[in-house]
Amino acid sequence: MLGDEAMTRKGNCVLSLVFVAILGLVSTVSAGEPGWQGNVIARGAEREKIQNTPILERPYRPLHFYGNTVRRRHYRGSAVPAPRDVAGAAGAAVRSR
Repeated sequence: MLGDEAMTRKGNCVLSLVFVAILGLVSTVSAGEPGWQGNVIARGAEREKIQNTPILERPYRPLHFYGNTVRRRHYRGSAVPAPRDVAGAAGAAVRSR
């Protein structure tokens, strides 16, 4: 019986750690921070609209390293992408197809 109780505690600890890790990875976007846009290469009217928008207000776009870095430093104080950025870029690229 004591062995089963210890295994249950160990399982609960593991589940708790996984839950906390997931909460740490899923964080909210700070106020005013733009979201992800799926297309890598903008064309036509969309391209003009993006070029006429200040860089800090443009949406994040996959493979646009300079603009994405400038926005991250401005909104978050760090240029290093968070795990949610990698997932956001991948999801945006898939949705745009």
